[in-house]
Amino acid sequence: MAGTKDRIMAAGAELFRRNGYAGTGLKQIVSEANAPFGSLYHFFPGGKQQLGEEVIRTSGLAYIALFDLFITPAEDLVSGIEAFFAAGIATLEATGYVEGCPIATVALEAAATNEPLRQATADVFTAWIDAGTEKFAAFGLSAEAARTLTITAVNNLEGAFVLCRSLRDTEAMAVAGAATVEVAKTLMSR
Repeated sequence: MAGTKDRIMAAGAELFRRNGYAGTGLKQIVSEANAPFGSLYHFFPGGKQQLGEEVIRTSGLAYIALFDLFITPAEDLVSGIEAFFAAGIATLEATGYVEGCPIATVALEAAATNEPLRQATADVFTAWIDAGTEKFAAFGLSAEAARTLTITAVNNLEGAFVLCRSLRDTEAMAVAGAATVEVAKTLMSR
C-alpha cells in the first residue's frame, strides 16, 4: 500500500486532471487519498499551492515515459506517432472523456494568475520538448527538425484533448495524430 504522501499526490493528480486546480478542494483530496486532513499540511506545509506544484512536476515528468512506451520501441517514427495518438483516443474513450492531461488543465487555468504553477507547468513542458527532441532525433531527424516535431506533437495532443473532452468525440485526436504524422513525413524527407 502506498504511503500517505504518495496517496495524497496521486489523489491530487487525478482530481486536478479531472476537475482542474481551482475545481479541486483540499478536503476532496484527503478524502480521495483516505488520509487525515492534518497529514496534507504535514507533507505540504505550503498547502494546496505546494501540493499543486509537486503534483505537476511529478506527474508531468512521469508522462515522459510515454515517449519510451510508444516512440522508442517503434519500428519507425510514423508508427510510433500513430500509436501515441491511438493511446490518447483509447484513454478518452475508456474514461468517458473525463481524463486528459493534468498539466494542460492546470496551465490553462493558472498561467495568468499563479506564477509558481505557471512555472511548474512551463518546466514540465520544457522537459517534454527536450525528451521528445532526443527521442525523435534517434530516428535520424536533425535536432531542429526533432524539436519542431516534438512541439507539433505536444501542441496537437494537448489541443486535441481539449476538443475531445468538450465535444465528447475522438475525431480531433485522430486528426491531430494524422497531422503530426504528416509533419513527421515532411521533416524526414528534408
